[in-house]
Amino acid sequence: QVQLVESGGGLVQAGGSLRLSCAASGRTFRTSAMGWYRQAPGKEREFVGAISSMSSNTRYAMSVKGRFTISRDNAKNTVYLQMNSLKPEASAIYYCATLTGTYLGAPEDWGQGTQVTVSS
Repeated sequence: QVQLVESGGGLVQAGGSLRLSCAASGRTFRTSAMGWYRQAPGKEREFVGAISSMSSNTRYAMSVKGRFTISRDNAKNTVYLQMNSLKPEASAIYYCATLTGTYLGAPEDWGQGTQVTVSS
C-alpha cells in the first residue's frame, strides 16, 4: 500500500497557475500509475488526469486538456499537477491516487486532498 500526501493548493485568481504535489511513501510508487481527481462541493469526484509509472503515457479529462500537465519524479516519489489558465469552475478538493494496473486503471489508494479555490 502507498501513502499519499497532497500539497500546493490555495487561492488563486482566474487565469493564474498552481502546481500541486503528491508525495508518496512505499516501495510500490515507482511501479504505480498515478492519477489526479477533484471533487467540487455537491458534485461527484471526477477524473482530471493520469500518468504511467515511467511517464511514457498520460491522459487528461477534456475539460483540462491543454491547460493541466501531469508529471512525476520517481527519484523523489512525487507526482505533480501543473495547472495553468485556471477557471473558477476548477475550484475543488484535488486528490491524487494510485491506479490499478496502467494509467488507464481505476483509482485505488487515495490521499487526503488539497483545496484549490479559483476566484473570478
